Amino acid sequence: MIKVLNIISDSNIGGAGKCVLNFLKYYDRKKFSVKVIVPRGSLLKPEIEKLKTDVIEADGITDKSFDIKAVKSLKKIIKRLNPDIVHTHGTLSGRIAAKLCGKKIIYTRHSVFPVSESISRGVGKSVNKAVNEFFSDRIIAVAEAAKKNLTDSGINPDRIDVILNGVEPLTSVSDDIVQELRKEYRISQNDFVVGILARLEPYKGHIYLIEAAEMLKAKNIPIKVIIAGTGSCEEELKKLISEKGLEDTVIMAGFVTNIAGLLSIMDIQANASFGTEATSLSLLEGMSLGIPAVVSDFGGNPGVIADGVNGFVFPQKNSTKLALFIKELYEDTNLYSLMSRRSKEIFNEKFTAEIYARNIENEYESVFEGGRKSGK
Repeated sequence: MIKVLNIISDSNIGGAGKCVLNFLKYYDRKKFSVKVIVPRGSLLKPEIEKLKTDVIEADGITDKSFDIKAVKSLKKIIKRLNPDIVHTHGTLSGRIAAKLCGKKIIYTRHSVFPVSESISRGVGKSVNKAVNEFFSDRIIAVAEAAKKNLTDSGINPDRIDVILNGVEPLTSVSDDIVQELRKEYRISQNDFVVGILARLEPYKGHIYLIEAAEMLKAKNIPIKVIIAGTGSCEEELKKLISEKGLEDTVIMAGFVTNIAGLLSIMDIQANASFGTEATSLSLLEGMSLGIPAVVSDFGGNPGVIADGVNGFVFPQKNSTKLALFIKELYEDTNLYSLMSRRSKEIFNEKFTAEIYARNIENEYESVFEGGRKSGK
């Protein structure tokens, strides 16, 4: 049996945490013994415990990558647990501690963002390469764009494997609940509903969807846009909606817990990110319900939505193109039906939580055996 210790620095349940939880639901407990270290007080702890997995709380790792004191405390835990592999998610402290204990190390890169010049050129690039390659036996990138981030900052591509995220398929809610939600969000029977589930931060590009909604409304297309989430630019977005007179068109839904219900009233999803995006879990959940998407060409979006197959890919920050693709899906019902069907098929082929778990298991076995893999 291979003993694996996961270390994650998230205090809340974000994308990385959801990936850990999905793996824990499906991994082979006859082949692997898995424990998880989380920050003290992390919201992940009770969720992991529900999956009958041992959780260890650690100080000094909350939402940060490096802390010298955390290295010391993690080193003690790693020595006591004596795992074969340490798999870290966003914590350099964990990798350093694992190296000091002589353990094999896997590091997952969950994010995609523009690589700064400080680590993509000259000495900074060389230092970044040396640090990351010294403190990891393998690196998992959750999208091809994440792999490119890593190689642009000097890391040898042969050390990186791309393992796409996976989620559990959602189940559509009942017709009665759908009707209740449509009434709650003031959606009429003829409205074409576009939804975006993302943190309300500037780099998520909500303003471009609002601009697209304005264009479509001007063409008398019965569009409704639902913006779900919270964040720093919430008031700015509300002001923009008011200034454009779109209060009857764009709905600010706030923090939503009933994701299946919200997705069940959407015709398509949108993702307009231009600053950070790996593999959007909400896009995957929508695909499991057969919801096509219109997404920007940033980060991992093109790895999830194949342009013209299960949705459309538009140039980032281009609200005109975004509006045109939404309009095409509204007007062409045959195309919409085809993309809806392909969304479900592609999800089942590539993006289930079970497939994700098997791919992570393969990585563990490869590292344990000392092998090298060329990527996925």
